[in-house]
Amino acid sequence: MAAVKLSRNQYVYVANPAEQAERYEEMVQFMEQFVTEENTVEERNLLSITYKDVKGSISAAWRIVSSIEHKEASPLGLV
Repeated sequence: MAAVKLSRNQYVYVANPAEQAERYEEMVQFMEQFVTEENTVEERNLLSITYKDVKGSISAAWRIVSSIEHKEASPLGLV
């Protein structure tokens, strides 16, 4: 992504469709550009959703990998 400086409102604007498209890593990049102690309630909620969704997708991937490892470790792949 090209290094374009957006306004605070523009970062919030592009973070919303990134969330809807489940592009959480991109959403984090947008949100990190304007995080301050004076964020609005909407901005704080969006930031919370961003990190919750990133954590959720990583946790889901970890559960899948753990499940595959568990199946491969058991005899004949049976659990």
